[in-house]
Amino acid sequence: MLRLFEGHRLTPTQRRIAHCLVRRAADAPFLSSVELAELAGVSQPSVTRFAVALGFDGYPALRRHLREVAPAGRGPAAPRVNEYQQAVQAEIENLRHLAALLADPAPVARAGRLLAASRPLPVLGLRAAGPQARGFAYFAAKVHPDVRLLDEGGTMLADRIDAAVRAGASALLCFALPRHPREVVEALEYAQAAGLTVITVADSAFAPVAGHSDLLLPAAVGTGLVFDTACAPMMLGRVLLESMCDGIPDAQARPVD
Repeated sequence: MLRLFEGHRLTPTQRRIAHCLVRRAADAPFLSSVELAELAGVSQPSVTRFAVALGFDGYPALRRHLREVAPAGRGPAAPRVNEYQQAVQAEIENLRHLAALLADPAPVARAGRLLAASRPLPVLGLRAAGPQARGFAYFAAKVHPDVRLLDEGGTMLADRIDAAVRAGASALLCFALPRHPREVVEALEYAQAAGLTVITVADSAFAPVAGHSDLLLPAAVGTGLVFDTACAPMMLGRVLLESMCDGIPDAQARPVD
C-alpha cells in the first residue's frame, strides 16, 4: 500500500487519509468513503479528491484496486511495520538514491568551486527551505569570508541580491523545497538576470526552479508524514559544504567550533 502513495504530492489532509489506510490495511479494501472519512477525521469529498490525486476515477475505483492487491490468503506472518517506521524507511531510500547520484561527483565538485569563488556568497531559502539554508550558511561562514543568508521574502529580496552582486558575488545557492513560494522562482530569475550563476538544491530535477537554475542538484524529500522531511537535502547541503571547502585553500586551517 505504501508504494501506491509514493511519487504523489499529497496535501496534509490527503496524507492523513493515507496514514489511516496504512493503519487499517486489513480493513481498507472494505471501507466506504464515509467510513474512511470518519476514521481519518476528514470530509467525504476529501476522500474522493484523495482517490483522484492517486490517479483513480473516484474512491470506488481506489477501493477496487485495494481489493485486487490485497493478499489472497495468510502466509507466514511478516514483521509489522507501522507508519513511523515506513516514513523512516522511505527517508533511507531517499538517501540511497542520493548516494547513487553522487557516484558522479562532477556536479557537486563544480558547485563547490562556484560557491568557494563567490565573494560574497548569497544563500537563499524561504519557508520550509529556511532551515536548510540557515544550516548551510552557519557552517559555511566558518570557512567562507562573506556568506549572506537570504531567508526572508518580500520586496527587500531583490535589493539584497543586488547588494550581493554589487559587492562582487558571482554565484547564488538556493534551497527550494515543497511547497516553495512563487517568489523563489522570481528571485532566481532575477539573480540570473543580474549575472549570478544559480545553484539549486531541489526535491526533483523537474521542480519549477529547474528552468531558472544553472546547476540543479536533486535530493528527494520524505512525504510519509503529515509534513515533509528533508534528510536528503540536508545531507546534500553538507556534501556541498565539503566540496566548497576543497575550493578554499585555508578552509581546513580555520577553527570550526
